[in-house]
Amino acid sequence: MSTNTGSFQILECVDSTNNYAMQKIYSHKASDGDAWFAMDQTNGKGRRGKHWAAQKGENIILSIAVTTLFLQVYEQFQLSVTVSIACYDLLKKYDNINTKIKWPNDIFWNDKKAGGILIENIIKGNIWQWSVIGIGININQTCFPFFEKNQPVSLKQITGKVFDPVELGKELYTHVISRLNDLKANKFENILEEYNGILYKRNEKVRLKKQNIIFETTIKDVSPLGQLQTVDSIERHFDFDEIEWLL
Repeated sequence: MSTNTGSFQILECVDSTNNYAMQKIYSHKASDGDAWFAMDQTNGKGRRGKHWAAQKGENIILSIAVTTLFLQVYEQFQLSVTVSIACYDLLKKYDNINTKIKWPNDIFWNDKKAGGILIENIIKGNIWQWSVIGIGININQTCFPFFEKNQPVSLKQITGKVFDPVELGKELYTHVISRLNDLKANKFENILEEYNGILYKRNEKVRLKKQNIIFETTIKDVSPLGQLQTVDSIERHFDFDEIEWLL
């Protein structure tokens, strides 16, 4: 089974590419693999309700609609891992040493965020029907006014070069489709092994916060169901959004 390569459409301006893709799905105007790239996005969304801000025409703002009937509802992390690796595929040729994936699916370079992923799902009962894969990657932007600390980083800052965001968006799209085909070919174990191999802060001591408790622990790996596994005086296992990183 393979994911069909859908259309790749460029939008001049949209509130949110994820919202746009969802509207296409609900109006039965989306096909598996259809993608929408925005030059400008007025109300971009990040994980945990955060706002994703990007300067016009300078970054990858991309959403891809995919059918997910081949996965069970409890396997949502498999899609997250797969898309993370596809983003790494795009950036690794510029710096494969310092580019990492921060659990669960942020793209980091030298402790700075280069990109993020927001996956929104359509689930009916126990059937996972569709996902909209939203990806934002900083390409040419060098000023990030919405961030007072933990400044993001762009590919231009990493390399000193200027890129064509649309062409990189199309390249990223091909990586996503290729990796999805690997997932459909039952290669998740290999994908997860690759993911853990480039896991941000793996085998390093980090400071985490759970509720009001701050503690130090060492990152080990991520389980097939998506739990972050760490060790200090005890072994620990964390679900999504259970902890906050203190960088």
